[in-house]
Amino acid sequence: MTMCHAGRVTITFGLDPVRAEVNALIERMRAGEVIDSMQERKSVDLKEEAGRRGRDGAIKAGDPENEQAAQKLAAEAACMANTPGGGALIVGVGDDGTLIGADLDAEWLRQRIYQVTQRLLTVDVSEVDVCGTRLLVVISPYAVEPVRINNRITWRVNDGCVEVDGATWHARRMQTLKYDWSGDASSIPSSAVRPQALAVARDFLLASGDAGAEDLAQASDSQLLRRLNVVTEAGFLTHGGALAFVGRDTPSLDYIHREYAGGDSTARVRRPDRSLLEELSEVFLTMDAHNTIRHVQSGLIVRQVRDIPVLAAREAVVNGVAHREWGLPSPTVVEHVGRTLRVTSPGGFYGGVNESNIITHPSQSRNPALTQLLADLRVAEREGIGVDRMVREMIRVGHQPPAIREISGPFVRTSLVGDALDEGWMAWLSGIVPAEDSSDVSSLLLLRHLVTTGWVDEEAAVPIIQLPVEETRGAILKLTHARVNGSPLLQQVDGVPAGTPSAWRLGPGALDDLLAKDRVAGHHRELPSRSAIARSYAEARGRISSTELGSLVGATGTNVGSILKALSNDGVLVPSNPTGRGRGFYYRWVATSPAVDER
Repeated sequence: MTMCHAGRVTITFGLDPVRAEVNALIERMRAGEVIDSMQERKSVDLKEEAGRRGRDGAIKAGDPENEQAAQKLAAEAACMANTPGGGALIVGVGDDGTLIGADLDAEWLRQRIYQVTQRLLTVDVSEVDVCGTRLLVVISPYAVEPVRINNRITWRVNDGCVEVDGATWHARRMQTLKYDWSGDASSIPSSAVRPQALAVARDFLLASGDAGAEDLAQASDSQLLRRLNVVTEAGFLTHGGALAFVGRDTPSLDYIHREYAGGDSTARVRRPDRSLLEELSEVFLTMDAHNTIRHVQSGLIVRQVRDIPVLAAREAVVNGVAHREWGLPSPTVVEHVGRTLRVTSPGGFYGGVNESNIITHPSQSRNPALTQLLADLRVAEREGIGVDRMVREMIRVGHQPPAIREISGPFVRTSLVGDALDEGWMAWLSGIVPAEDSSDVSSLLLLRHLVTTGWVDEEAAVPIIQLPVEETRGAILKLTHARVNGSPLLQQVDGVPAGTPSAWRLGPGALDDLLAKDRVAGHHRELPSRSAIARSYAEARGRISSTELGSLVGATGTNVGSILKALSNDGVLVPSNPTGRGRGFYYRWVATSPAVDER
């Protein structure tokens, strides 16, 4: 038996059963043992790259971008992902145990599997050296929804893949849904906890000002860990606890600050061998030091406001570690450039969340125990309202809502852009009664849309506040009861045909009050033109009359007829009758642009 020694397997933090099985097989290979197809397990399969064997069985040179191999491996990886607990492929080993080697580029393969599986499967692909032979290890996490290849769902039974129907898959998924890697036991004893991490945990608790948190901070080290549910009965840390209080050998966070895009970095936080809590604490401190304080006067009171609201910035960072894919070794990257904060975390959206529903979709973290731990330490908001908090804090000071998108990799990127503070808007919001309407996320999103667009109805509001039509209707009606400086906040648009949903605009007094606040702040607000309002309204609702437009812009119908005629001449509106007049006359929307009519 020939033994060999090579660099150790790349181990990302926390050995789940699949990774432990892979590591055990790799070490047996290095010890000289022949690992062939007879050694395959339900969770681990040996594969060679397709297209590399000639008809005579001879091995040919491989290709870093072997599409045939990628397609085959994507199907096998999908099978593993559909299997409870997920699984792994060791690529570059023949059925007879021969170390053939793998020539595929690891990052290219990861991207191709993601694309072939319709962006449903994010695998971890790492290189392993066994006795001078390069292998690839492809880890497939357990899928949240079935990953289909050629419209078929397969999963592992013993050491092979078999087809399964969707109902059976979902039933099994429900049985195993409660598995949480971050709450599972690690091999790290509680004695390995870093004293610095315990100190930071207590600092987070005390800073919250919560009586329960202060009581928890006074507990002994062992009691603190147990009350946080990060220690098992056997005295080992959970994976989430080990990550938070011990850390991993690569940085979990990489923070970089630049004064402007392309400029030299003025601060960097990227340190291995520290706990996640220590990294978070230092990133928060460094981020705050470079987040400029502005002084805003409201009457006789002078407030201090950061370029980027502190709560929004911290939630963005915490979300980037709480919900990320910890099976990937790369850090969560925090780029702080001028007044922009960009947080990029490994792994795509999870559990049915996407860009269009992220505000209101029920939270489903990849790492529930870790997410709960951060909430218990008061580092983050309670699970499910962190995104709400980011949106609210940004809009309240006049910034754009956070942009949260899935990008190629996949990664989730959250961007907070701290434009110039809108002091007129802030003062106007503070005068709204009841006060809760100036802090409710749905209300803020609707008010911002009304100011920038000039009108809203329930259909237009649905994608803005990300609620069903019934709840959206309720959110609008709630605002109709609010007032600012004694004036109604909303006014119903006149002339809307019977049987169609109502449309709303800001009340004239409410809009005048906002513009008055702008003048005091020395700010000129760009409001949509009458033509822009008419165009957006007609496009969304399919029609517009002079009565409706007059009500929308606070003018008489006779004074806005020329605007509608101009849009008709542009080819985007057409009169409802040839005469262009008469009771019930209106214009229909006929095109998205004049060019459409010309075809």
